[in-house]
Amino acid sequence: MSDLRAWEASRQVALLFVGLFGLLILASASAWMISLRGHTPQMLARGEQFARDLRALWLGALVFWCAWVSGAVGATLLFGVVSFLALREFITLLHTTRGDHRSLILAFFVVLPLQYVIVGTRHFDLFSVFIPVYVFLAIPVVSALAGDPRRFLERNAKIQWGIMVCIYGLSHAPALLLLEFPGVLGRGAFLLFFLVMVASSGQLVQEAASRWLRRRERPSSTALRTMDSSRPLSHGFST
Repeated sequence: MSDLRAWEASRQVALLFVGLFGLLILASASAWMISLRGHTPQMLARGEQFARDLRALWLGALVFWCAWVSGAVGATLLFGVVSFLALREFITLLHTTRGDHRSLILAFFVVLPLQYVIVGTRHFDLFSVFIPVYVFLAIPVVSALAGDPRRFLERNAKIQWGIMVCIYGLSHAPALLLLEFPGVLGRGAFLLFFLVMVASSGQLVQEAASRWLRRRERPSSTALRTMDSSRPLSHGFST
């Protein structure tokens, strides 16, 4: 362990990626071997779900690796593109009107670039308040200038929290890579790895809990249907 601590930061991060991709390769090989054995519909459905989760993990690991390899500027640009795509997908799920166009233009072409410029220039004091304070005030003002009062609060709240999640939240990833603490320079990748692991673990726990709850609901719903179907029969015997 002392030898590992004596290594340079780049070598430690490289070892981290070797272990990460090694685990993913082992998981992929295990999933492929299990898919050869399972032929029942239930096992095939589980295998497909596990394959989807595994592809998501591979994608996250590759993005993580590309961010580290490309350096500070490359990581900032990479996560800027990811934020743009995430916000675009988020907005497609919303019911927007013509009155939201100014707010959306502000979000995509002003707020998003400025946030990542602030990250890239390491102005972390402004980074922490730019969106939660200034942008949250600017979005309703810009939207009000459109003169559309219909569902005003609901529309603006959705746009604001789309910005909060897709821009402010994701911009923490390159910010972690760019943090420099005395004595631990160049080890921001470990902070980003911790963030990715927490998010991935939360996703996996959520998936496992939802499957467990669905399995618990099936017997109870079956029992209810059995009781409902037996009621007319018992009523007929009693009469």
